[in-house]
Amino acid sequence: MSASDAPVFGWDVGGAHVKVSMASRAGIVADVAQWACPLWQGLAHLERAIDAVFERWPAAGDATARHAVTMTGEMVDLFASRAEGVRVLASTLAQRLGPRTLFYAGAAGWLARSACADGWRKVASANWHASAQWVSTRVPHALFIDIGSTTTDIVPIVGGQVAARGSNDAERLVTGELVYQGVVRTPLCGIAHRIAFRGEATSVMNEWFATSADVYRLTDELWPPHDQHPSADNGPKTKPASRARMARMIGRDAADASDADWRRFAGEWRREQLRAIEASLARVCAAHPELAAAPIVGAGCGRFLAAALARQDARSYVDFAMLAGAARGAAGQAADLGEWASTCAPSVAVGLLAASATSTDQPRAGGEGESMAA
Repeated sequence: MSASDAPVFGWDVGGAHVKVSMASRAGIVADVAQWACPLWQGLAHLERAIDAVFERWPAAGDATARHAVTMTGEMVDLFASRAEGVRVLASTLAQRLGPRTLFYAGAAGWLARSACADGWRKVASANWHASAQWVSTRVPHALFIDIGSTTTDIVPIVGGQVAARGSNDAERLVTGELVYQGVVRTPLCGIAHRIAFRGEATSVMNEWFATSADVYRLTDELWPPHDQHPSADNGPKTKPASRARMARMIGRDAADASDADWRRFAGEWRREQLRAIEASLARVCAAHPELAAAPIVGAGCGRFLAAALARQDARSYVDFAMLAGAARGAAGQAADLGEWASTCAPSVAVGLLAASATSTDQPRAGGEGESMAA
């Protein structure tokens, strides 16, 4: 395979998952996949994920393959600092993926591995920017909302530009543009401290008895392939087991109420989580009144909540997969490509941004590296 025909692989290396997309030089998304990667337990999990990528796509290991990487995994407590995390992850990935591996640095563009140690602040947790940057090339005014397994990004796009007030996780937590709410891994005690059960408000135990995955199993909104991490008690990922775990949150057993009661209880947790995300969305909107009628572009495995927010605010809703040309069931594509493209939006976005880069987009590498278009 010649370099001009080589696919571009977009990587989003998180603390809990590795998400990878494969796109053609023409910017056509061909495939997307996600692997569980509990990085806090050691780099061996990342090495296994890389092996799985090479097994799925042998072309990823070819010397001509191009790899574009964004990350959030530097945050895990495997590393003493975020700077160390970026350095170690960049080194590990570049060593396995080869010299045509570049790292997304937000507004600073692309960095080669050799520049990541000094430029770590730009590389760290920039995956949200990659997604929003790509969306901004398709929708000039929008609220991009990516609701994943663990976190929610709310990014304003104004005049075809990413208009976020925060540039890193710390600042985005202040502005409301980053919300630690997700539809798989969030402990229920992190969603609400009091909750309604059978018409009566009750306090919630501050224990990791159940997670948001239990809620969305009972509401039938969690797609099983997205449910890649162990349950809170390492028990089955079934509705009966979810009912038992949720019952513990309020000092009960599943037998204390009917299945219908527990499903309504799940609905209460859903409303509380939606309310928490809605509060942050309101803060972002207040800072950008020009987006009063802007559409919501939804991504992530929890984007059904982004669609619910759009309905509540009487806004139009656009799925990320539609923008990426990877809608479910499109001709010649796998039936689930759209689902995975939206779920793994940062990996798709960083790959498409790399595929569209020109020869003038030179990476900062202290004299090393090459253009994404080379």
